[in-house]
Amino acid sequence: MCNLYNATTTHEAMRQLFMPIHDLTNRLTPQIDIFPDYHAPIGRKNADGERELALARWGMPTPRQYLKSEVDSGVTNIRNPTSSHWRRWMGPESRCVVPATSFSEYGRVADPVTKKKPIYWFALNQEKPLFWFAGIWTSWYSVRKKKEGPVQADIFAFLTTDPNSVVAPIHPQAMPVILTTTDEIDVWMNAPAEEALKLQRPLLDEQLILLPQSAAEEDQPSLL
Repeated sequence: MCNLYNATTTHEAMRQLFMPIHDLTNRLTPQIDIFPDYHAPIGRKNADGERELALARWGMPTPRQYLKSEVDSGVTNIRNPTSSHWRRWMGPESRCVVPATSFSEYGRVADPVTKKKPIYWFALNQEKPLFWFAGIWTSWYSVRKKKEGPVQADIFAFLTTDPNSVVAPIHPQAMPVILTTTDEIDVWMNAPAEEALKLQRPLLDEQLILLPQSAAEEDQPSLL
């Protein structure tokens, strides 16, 4: 499960690939590691159906049966979008795209000395160009953090799918759904759910690399 990604890009790169009419990010230039519940840029449609860039917190509402208290930090990765919990957000008005330049997965074997599992980073190539996760978003009233109390917040998560052969040796359960072209973005943002969900498939092996350690170290988060 991807619970850490990087969006080291420019506002202009996001604008060129998503072509928003409105910008609610104050021309943000993201250069950050993004953890669950962090604010991050997303591309979505507003109430008039026009594209806009906005900021939202990472983590959609947790299904009620899995909540152990009033605190709901959110679900970051969504594998079954046809379930009764997620279907309400599968219309074009609730879909979004999430800009990223690399994403990480933990290895399965902990270091014998540090006892920590290694972090592996994936990108389209060593230059780490911009791509987009296929996601959903909503505005939700809940307790994200106990000390914060109830808040109304725009929130998002992205879809996952079977891993390709690049990701599978590290994380055999899943990988994020990645969009790399304006045509794919258009389908995800506008098509009926049945057509849009055909994009829930692994990225082709040749379109993704496991970053070499020297490049991956640049993305190592300082908060781990």
